[in-house]
Amino acid sequence: MKRKFNPAYSVLYAIQGAIVGIGAILPGISGGVLCVAFGVFEPIMELLTHPKQAMRKHKELLLPFIVGWAVGFVLLAGVVKWAYELDRDVANFIFFGLVLGTVPDLFKKSEGNDPKANANWSSFVISLSVSYIFFHIIEGGEAIDLPENFLTFAFCGALWGLSLIIPGLQSSTTLQFFGLFEPLMDGIASFDIGVLVPYLLGIVAVVIMFAKLVNMLFKRHYTLISRIILGFVISTSLKILPNSFENVWRMILALVGCVLGFIIAYFMDKLEMKGDKHAVNTAL
Repeated sequence: MKRKFNPAYSVLYAIQGAIVGIGAILPGISGGVLCVAFGVFEPIMELLTHPKQAMRKHKELLLPFIVGWAVGFVLLAGVVKWAYELDRDVANFIFFGLVLGTVPDLFKKSEGNDPKANANWSSFVISLSVSYIFFHIIEGGEAIDLPENFLTFAFCGALWGLSLIIPGLQSSTTLQFFGLFEPLMDGIASFDIGVLVPYLLGIVAVVIMFAKLVNMLFKRHYTLISRIILGFVISTSLKILPNSFENVWRMILALVGCVLGFIIAYFMDKLEMKGDKHAVNTAL
């Protein structure tokens, strides 16, 4: 569906891009999950596999989204890291609320156009269960410190590329496990070429290898793949929540953050749906 230019929707997509960019650098948050939550995962996959075709089809969405992502990921890396260290629980609850606010629409979109497939939710249940257990096992493992060099920063980029293509894969959490998260954030915040170049090369390499496969699976088995991804989205979102709080006030503040994130996501989703309907009516 081709959209006409509308400044309000461009701002919306830029904000979504910034949130995805910020989420990509927070431990426990998956950039791919947020792409799914905001309904931009499939356009992003199209962009990675068929750039010219995707730009012609989704230009009004992709251009502001990419600009927002760049601002959120690069320019705000140092600020976000500081804020996350200041109050990790509240930050996680805000992002949990952002995902939670889009869950009803995610379930609706996963229905597709196949009545027989719509009745089968086994792929969602299996994905949710297996991914939750897998992430729990990873979190319980002993951390490993890898050296900081070209190859390890390229490895960081490869992990982030996978987290974009496979929503639910927690690249930042995995990087913490290998002792590379803070060096990577410091390098991005300071625009260190020795960090940025191998990191971007790692992303590009993974995207070239796997994006077409994911896009093909979506076209051939939309309901199955979307429900597998939905299971990853929910299990990842649940894993970022803390098991306890220091006191009642911290818990209340975190819950307020969750409600705030939910409200933001809910109204962004409604605004985007309004834009979709406007585009359909215009086309008719």
